[in-house]
Amino acid sequence: MTDNNQGDEDILRYDKMVENALRGVVKQAVEEVMAEGLPAEHHFYITFMTDYPGVDIPEYLKDRYPGEMTIVLQFQFYDLDVNDERLQVTLSFNNVPEKLVVPLAAITIFADPSVNFALQFQPLGEDGEPDLEPDGDNDPSGTEPSGDGGGDGATGEVVSLDNFRKK
Repeated sequence: MTDNNQGDEDILRYDKMVENALRGVVKQAVEEVMAEGLPAEHHFYITFMTDYPGVDIPEYLKDRYPGEMTIVLQFQFYDLDVNDERLQVTLSFNNVPEKLVVPLAAITIFADPSVNFALQFQPLGEDGEPDLEPDGDNDPSGTEPSGDGGGDGATGEVVSLDNFRKK
């Protein structure tokens, strides 16, 4: 028997279902790159919250990019792996290889500019619920630094994400 006077916690959370399904797109895209490599001009911009529980990046990167960081998977990246919970990759920052572990729930933007594709996510709280409270740590300029994985002395680039943000 069902109760017609259900509270908010008892309703179907379609917003959460859609967020989880779209994070599955990120997982599937990374799995395809793991199996086949990046085809043609494809490359990924992945923006994530650096202070999200489970994010494992070097302390100097957390200090340099408090709140949010964007990485670029394009030319040189290593040990790419993904599962239902997290993404893992090794990128080079100032010619130093660094392993990054990013929970899928920490990702706020996933974009492939080569095909004009982007997903923007509501940040998820530790309980998996959308976190709608701004934390004030985001860069107001709309640009984020990135590690491009280049081992050729490249130190990253500043990428404007305005084209990928909802207006």
